[in-house]
Amino acid sequence: MADLLALLPILLLLLCMTGLGWSAARSGLIGAAAATGVAIFAFDYGTDGIDLVGPLLEAGFTAATILWIVFPALAIHEVQTRSGASERVGQWLISISDKPVILVLILAWFFALLLEGAAGFGTPVALVAPMLVTLGFSPQRSLVLALIGHAAGVSFGAVGIPMVPLLDALPVDSRQLSLTIMLLHAAFGWALVLLVFRLAMKAGSTGNWTLAPLAALLFLLPALALAWLTGPELPTLGGALIGGAAFIALVKWKWPAAKSDVARPGGGVLLAVLPYALVLLAILASRMAAPLTSAMQAFVLEWGLAGRFGGSVMPLYHPGTLLLLALAGTIIVRPASRAVIRPSFASAARRLPSVAVALVSVLLLSRIMVHSGMIDTLASAATAVLGSAWPAAVPLVGALGSFITGSATASNILFGEFQVAAADASGFAPLLALAGQGFGAAIGNVIAPHNIVAGAATVGLVGREGAILKTTLPVCLAYAGAGGLLLLALAAVW
Repeated sequence: MADLLALLPILLLLLCMTGLGWSAARSGLIGAAAATGVAIFAFDYGTDGIDLVGPLLEAGFTAATILWIVFPALAIHEVQTRSGASERVGQWLISISDKPVILVLILAWFFALLLEGAAGFGTPVALVAPMLVTLGFSPQRSLVLALIGHAAGVSFGAVGIPMVPLLDALPVDSRQLSLTIMLLHAAFGWALVLLVFRLAMKAGSTGNWTLAPLAALLFLLPALALAWLTGPELPTLGGALIGGAAFIALVKWKWPAAKSDVARPGGGVLLAVLPYALVLLAILASRMAAPLTSAMQAFVLEWGLAGRFGGSVMPLYHPGTLLLLALAGTIIVRPASRAVIRPSFASAARRLPSVAVALVSVLLLSRIMVHSGMIDTLASAATAVLGSAWPAAVPLVGALGSFITGSATASNILFGEFQVAAADASGFAPLLALAGQGFGAAIGNVIAPHNIVAGAATVGLVGREGAILKTTLPVCLAYAGAGGLLLLALAAVW
């Protein structure tokens, strides 16, 4: 009976979001209220002020550290859009080749990954899908290409945001966890590129099949190196920048456009990508220069309550601070950005309240379930049913979380602690469990209603979202299933 009651808050969240179509914020609040009631009446959770306020303070604190990244990431995106920088980058990318398949790889793979690493939160799908429509692809195919193309980078999202709750769930080295997740994507990410290539070919384009594995290699190798060297902030952003630049150089050398008016990467394009380059440099310096790293990590803000609740953050080392520095550098070097700073900040700020409510509500649900023992109960029940085969289900749980919440970050919040508890109960390495969660949450974005709905709106497919989900669901299940089988194999030797 306790197992079923512990599952009730998550089932309510699922019902509200998928069955009733409610927002993550509204659904999360209902789930959190249900979790509180179950915790008090079925798990002997305390009802004094500290017991009730502690989880809320933890949820608010963690939400604030995430919003600290979200706001400057959104502000950079707004500045890029309002100043015309995003349009210049897109126009230059389209001008590189007259072969549609090559352009699909540049836009749906490298550019979508770049946008995911820099902004996340549905930005790649919303921007890339319309660009593919302008190349002559159907709206439905364009949306599917954008959804699949950005998935391998979602684990690290906007400068590592999705990794925050995973690192909160288990005190492990961030670089070790990042590398493990990226290794899982390296094992299967090439399949996503091949699928993107195949979908482009189905649309009547022609191309050399060696381009797909080449594009996969050029992103996955630098992403692996950056995960190993720097941690969670740069694998997607840096891998897309480095790999995309190398791919474009190879394309212009081996398969140059027949047109004579191909645009060259002049000062306008270099200035357009300036904020992304500054983010890359700032994070590399802060993570790889030992004296600078030590100085930035020396200042810590932390709090505690009754010895049971608490949190900490390093403000100078935080990715949000580095994003703000990159934005400041862009404003100084690129004067055209100054005129759009005020409306860009205002637009980014207007999007924060709904994100904040969604984060706090889902985090509150998670923290109540953790402190009351519901997560441990669910973990014991799940592992008792699956036994030693539990690792195979880990990525599917992560994908389910993204489907429920519409976000890899929220999926990791919802199931991060659960994955650690289930790993302990089944004898599975917790590090691998969190890696599987991050891996599964990433591919779950291709079926997340939020992404599909937002993308459909940009290409005129409102009301036809079901057709998109029908196409992406098998991709999600196959990718998550393959990752689960690999984790099951690793569990035998880890």
